[in-house]
Amino acid sequence: MRIRRAALYMPGDSMRKIQKAAAMTVDTIIMDIEDGVARTRKAAARATILEALRTVEFGANEKLVRVNPVGSGWTAQDIIETVTGHPDGYVVPKVESAADLIYVDRLLNDLEAQHCLERGSLTLHAIVETARGILNVAEIAQASPRLTALQFGAEDLAGDIGATRTPAGWEVFYARSAVVTAAAAFRLQAIDGVYLNLDDPEGCYEDAKRAAELGYTGKMAIHPKQIEPLHRAFTPTDEEIAAARRVVEAAAAHQAEGVGAFALDGKMVDQPIVNEAQHVLAKARLAGKL
Repeated sequence: MRIRRAALYMPGDSMRKIQKAAAMTVDTIIMDIEDGVARTRKAAARATILEALRTVEFGANEKLVRVNPVGSGWTAQDIIETVTGHPDGYVVPKVESAADLIYVDRLLNDLEAQHCLERGSLTLHAIVETARGILNVAEIAQASPRLTALQFGAEDLAGDIGATRTPAGWEVFYARSAVVTAAAAFRLQAIDGVYLNLDDPEGCYEDAKRAAELGYTGKMAIHPKQIEPLHRAFTPTDEEIAAARRVVEAAAAHQAEGVGAFALDGKMVDQPIVNEAQHVLAKARLAGKL
C-alpha cells in the first residue's frame, strides 16, 4: 500500500508549480485539469501535464492527473492526451454513481491495451463531493478494482446542499463520516478535503488531526506549506508508536496464557483496542518509522 498523507493539487497549466512540487517529498502530486484550470486553459493544461510526465523527475511521489468530471465532455480527452506520459493514475471528481467510474475504467482498459501498458496499472481516486455521491458512496467504493482511494470534497458538497461552511464542520460531518466508513468497508484509503486558510499551519494540522481521528489516512493540500502539518498529523508520534507496541506485545503475552481481555495501566484492553494499536503500527510502517 502507498502512503498518501498529503495529496497536493497543482494547476496543470503551470510547469513551474509542477516542478516545484515534484522536487519535494509530498506523497501524492495531483496535476489538475478541472477546477484549478480556467475553461480556456484546458488544452494548455493537458499539454503541460504530458510534458511534465515525460520530463520532470517526481522521485517517490505518486503522480496523478485530475480530469474533468464524467459528463463534462472533456473526461476522455483529458485521459487520452495525457496517458502516454505514464501517470500513476487519475482522479475523477464529482463522482455520483458507480457508472461514472465504470466508464473511466473501461476507457483505461482500452488505452492500456492500445499503449502496451500492464492491465490495471493505472489507479483511480474518486472524489465524492455531491449529495448524490454521498448517497451512493458504497456503490462508488465497489465500482472498479482500480480504485485505491476515496477523496472527500467538503467545499463542493456544502455548495451542493446549500450549507454554510464553518470551522467546526458539523454541516458536513455526516458526509465526512460516510466517506471514511465506505473507504474502510472496501479496503480503500480515505483522503479528507482541503483546509482553505493557507496562512494557518496549526489550524491545518488540527483539522487534519481530527480527520486522522475519524480514520482518514491523508488530506488534500492546496499549497506546499501545508505538506509539513499534514505529514505530522497523519504520522504516529514516537510516543504513540511506543504505546501501541506495548498494547500489542501485552495482548500477545496474555493470549499465550489463554487470557482475552486484560488490564494495562488501569485500563481494560480487548481486541478492539488491540486492533487500534495495530493500525497505529501499520501507519508507522508506511511512514518509514518502523
